[in-house]
Amino acid sequence: MLKSNGEADVYRALGNKIDKLTVRTPWDDIFHRILKELYSTEEADVVVMMPYTLSSLEKISRVTDIEENRLHRILESLCTKGLVLDLWNERTGRYHFMPSPLAIGIFEFTMMRTGHDYDVNSCAGLFREYFRTVYQANFSNKEQVSIMRVIPVEETIRPSEYFEFMDYEKVSSLVENAQRFSIGLCSCRNEKLHNGEKDCDMPLETCSGLGIGADYLIRHGLGREVSKAEMLENFARSRELGLVFCADNTKRKPTAICHCCKCCCNFLAGANKFGFVNSVVTSTFISVMREAICTGCGKCVEFCPVNALQLVSANDPGAPKKKKAVVDAGLCVGCGVCVSKCPVGALEMAHRSARVIHPETTFERIILLSFERGNLQNQIFDNPKSVTQEFMRVFLGAFLRLAPVKRALMSDMFRSTFLSAARTVARVQGKGWMLDI
Repeated sequence: MLKSNGEADVYRALGNKIDKLTVRTPWDDIFHRILKELYSTEEADVVVMMPYTLSSLEKISRVTDIEENRLHRILESLCTKGLVLDLWNERTGRYHFMPSPLAIGIFEFTMMRTGHDYDVNSCAGLFREYFRTVYQANFSNKEQVSIMRVIPVEETIRPSEYFEFMDYEKVSSLVENAQRFSIGLCSCRNEKLHNGEKDCDMPLETCSGLGIGADYLIRHGLGREVSKAEMLENFARSRELGLVFCADNTKRKPTAICHCCKCCCNFLAGANKFGFVNSVVTSTFISVMREAICTGCGKCVEFCPVNALQLVSANDPGAPKKKKAVVDAGLCVGCGVCVSKCPVGALEMAHRSARVIHPETTFERIILLSFERGNLQNQIFDNPKSVTQEFMRVFLGAFLRLAPVKRALMSDMFRSTFLSAARTVARVQGKGWMLDI
């Protein structure tokens, strides 16, 4: 059933398709090898032909010309491997499918799989090499929206700051409002383990799925279902270990929360190893040092996940060797780990003066991510086989990539209007149900 001219062509077409989703994935030999390891040629061809956005089995069958029963078997195989996402549409009473982006998607679900029906060591090594390309492609143009956002340690927020401490930044509220929970392998630590680079003793099983995220992970064997009590215990353990909480970047109904360590996390590595400070979106808080209290013990420096703290001379004439810690506000992600680990209470959390973009819903996150990375046209005109839609993708894509347009639509003045227009388009196209995700 291969529609392309050969194996090399279908994987090249697959790479091009994934590059047009929410995370840019430039083509190179490493990415080619990843795709060949994970997708059969039949699976690759189906993903190339299917729509870019969530679509019913019936629609995908019409677009691909594949009989529904056969298509369903192929999609089920892809979903089990985490290469296609399937989400339940309560309005239609059926699942809708879409290709998985590299992240959150192909990388995470591949490294969360416990059944090794693929070369996990090879994939781990390929992902390690390819992430260097991914950082450059997605964060080198001062992008404001990332896939993940940092959640501060709840106990570090002072009562005086609580009037600006919203529920979407509280782990306790996110867990309380979810209906289903799962825990699975941390994809980043598992990748480091298989690459022989896991130097920490942090646990592997920490990745927390919530709501529809937990549902997806449980159904496809990528996480085990747990109770709310066990989920809260998981977070309590991670707080004690000094791990950073990073949720998928949406205020409402986040689907997953990572428990990240500074040595393994690939999102934090964008900042602490490669200098892309926008690889994760900060919380709305920032760490502030009370220098008069600091003893220079270095605990905060040890635990900071992005190297935003360092010890410098305290300039004390009576104690020339005395040190003090200073915070680099440009690097601090507002996780609160340093505050929780300071033995003398010299650090505290304060609300940021600069505005932070946290999309309201998953729909808004997809729109903003796609727009910043030049792919919004694929979310609007999602049928890859339609000649008319291809023309509209080319035309709209060229317009949206103009620098003045991008600056205007991402500005505080016009961003809400832009998102409102996107919601209207979705409703007109019969995709209004996606606004609730």
